[in-house]
Amino acid sequence: MNNTKIKAVMDEVATEAAERDELIQCIAVALLAKKNLFILGDTGQAKSYCINAFRKRITGAKQFERLMSKQTDEEQLFGRLDLSSIIPGNMPHSELEKDTSYSVKLNEVKKAYEQYEIDGKAESLEKANKLAKELNAIKEIVCAVKDTAPKIITEGKIPDSHIIFLDEIFKSNDGILNSLLTALNERVYTNEGQTMNIPAISFFSASNEIPDFSEPENQILKPLYDRFDLKVVTEYVAEKANRQAILKQKQTPAVNANLTTITLRELCEMQNEVKCIKVPDSINELMDDILCTLRRKEIHISDRKFFNFTPIVQAAAYINGHDTVSVEDLMILKNYFWTTPAERDTISAVLTEICDNPIQSRINDLIAMADEAFEDFQSNSTNNRAFAKARTELVRVFSELQKLECTSDTDRDKVKEANEQLESLSKQVYEQKGFTVVPLRETYEQSA
Repeated sequence: MNNTKIKAVMDEVATEAAERDELIQCIAVALLAKKNLFILGDTGQAKSYCINAFRKRITGAKQFERLMSKQTDEEQLFGRLDLSSIIPGNMPHSELEKDTSYSVKLNEVKKAYEQYEIDGKAESLEKANKLAKELNAIKEIVCAVKDTAPKIITEGKIPDSHIIFLDEIFKSNDGILNSLLTALNERVYTNEGQTMNIPAISFFSASNEIPDFSEPENQILKPLYDRFDLKVVTEYVAEKANRQAILKQKQTPAVNANLTTITLRELCEMQNEVKCIKVPDSINELMDDILCTLRRKEIHISDRKFFNFTPIVQAAAYINGHDTVSVEDLMILKNYFWTTPAERDTISAVLTEICDNPIQSRINDLIAMADEAFEDFQSNSTNNRAFAKARTELVRVFSELQKLECTSDTDRDKVKEANEQLESLSKQVYEQKGFTVVPLRETYEQSA
């Protein structure tokens, strides 16, 4: 694993913009995981600065930037139709040059004309003219037999770029939304029946507001918002010491520092290393606990979003120098799960609680399942099937409890206490039915 350069770039950008560690981490994660990032914050909070400071350190990556407005059209983003491609019997010069015969003959014409410019002789001009006629004949043949579908000139536009920054993306007009959606989500662009892949690694956007999607005129923007996997909220610099440091830095004459750079090839190698970061079963179990806890707190998280968290935490683990995702790497998800800014505190609190003490969190979830099973039994205690159902669920929960990997006496004591709670619930179920009590442990050991 070679995360040295990405860490160096993060550190350099952090010295240029105070209190932006969270944003800088998310920019790095987005590039490593090939995800999109949206930044919400007031004007003048170094949102664009951090993105651009990071982008300029990625060498060899083609970049595209545009401040969006209602006047921004599809040609400005994705390129314009090459008119020469729709003229009958014609073809764009860039396409013609791909034909070997045409390319060879074109070079002969150029050399012959260069010779005429040198000596000015009639025979040199005649030779150049003859070759030009041959070139034109080849052109006619190539245009007749090759694909002459309309072509889009995409050089310098989104379909030609690796890193794209669309500032104030929600100010886009309705006419380009479908093209933006497929570009953000599927990394493709279609025009004039031609579909082309976009080499985009990440899309970035920043704004000082999120549209009210409950308003009819803004509902069309909701899918666009959903295409941004990572989201960050920025604030004005809070600490006086940090403000003073930035002031001093800006008031000091600039020195040509040697910036750390990452080539496009190096970034691709890092992305491949990120994919190799292991995600243990224990992390997946913990993530299920996190999902259930957040949903109980009425934080809406779709199955699609939950099932696609893996690249995010793998990238965070890579930055942290881990070859296996650990509990601390899950904290990046506070910038992945929220939809509205109001949800951020709840999500952060749940992640902190569960990640700081995953054993206790898992125990709490299992006890909650057992309590639910006991309550269901009590509401149907006269039904023998209710007894069997409760008993089965309690045994299952007891079994899950025994699977917990305890690394300390404190954790083992917590599991022991939870076992006693489960046995107490089981005993009450038996006694309410007047049956002889069979301990959960005995049933569990018999089935093990």
